[in-house]
Amino acid sequence: MPRDVVYVNGSFVPRADARVSVEDRGFVFGDGVYEVIRAINGRLFASRFHNDRLRRSLEGIRITLAQGDTPERFADIGRQLLKENDLLSGEATVYMQVTRGATTRVHNFPPSPIPPTVYISVARFTPYADLARTGASAISHPDLRWGRCDLKTLNLLPNVLASQAAKERGAFEAMLIRDGVVTEGAKTNFFGVVNGSLRTHPCDTHILPGITRSVLRDLASDVGIALDETPIKAEEIPRLSELFLTGTTTDVMPVVKLDDRAVGDGKPGELTKRLQRVLAESLASGD
Repeated sequence: MPRDVVYVNGSFVPRADARVSVEDRGFVFGDGVYEVIRAINGRLFASRFHNDRLRRSLEGIRITLAQGDTPERFADIGRQLLKENDLLSGEATVYMQVTRGATTRVHNFPPSPIPPTVYISVARFTPYADLARTGASAISHPDLRWGRCDLKTLNLLPNVLASQAAKERGAFEAMLIRDGVVTEGAKTNFFGVVNGSLRTHPCDTHILPGITRSVLRDLASDVGIALDETPIKAEEIPRLSELFLTGTTTDVMPVVKLDDRAVGDGKPGELTKRLQRVLAESLASGD
């Protein structure tokens, strides 16, 4: 980017000059949460849903924001950063991170209140348009994450390892399996068509309530596509006729190969392509 300005604890500064304490609990413990919002021509997509999820994540790990700070204010700062970094045209992402702050290392919460550390940045984003047309590959992988996957925390090491396993096998994503059922991806939500029924894991503590997942669920209902929130069992995977994943930066991404085997006929399915179209229309129409 011609400019590279970020926001840290109340100040807009060049990224190269941004500083966070080595005592920050986000650095020491991964004690924090984050959110990523899609920006299209300077407009934040589904920001209200992202704000609500950030608020829920903060409440879930008991971080209290400083007076005057809210997820909505952070979104406004993101909009300002888009302007500061000349990203008001085309696609970009806004990254927002909040940690419990900097203090002497101790596992329990600090004995007296300390201000959270707030970091917000923006970056240019290029959609996976070609891959969305041809379809991606994925691998199956054990879901080894903690029991509160519904909170968008910084504790992402199991996701990192699953993503690396996928990369080493030339795959786009890892499909996670816990207790014999598909939960979600390392960084996405998964949907599959089994015996003509569109299925996905319900929103509980085992998956992150993806924003694109929620938007797509409503859009599917609007166009008469029924969604069954019943987990896909591992034993049902060979019967998948379609498989796709969703995410803020992946939209609706067809998966045409799983563990080096074709899904269905090895091409993006008709239902998947239909949902791609309705999501694209929603992205084009606004928040």
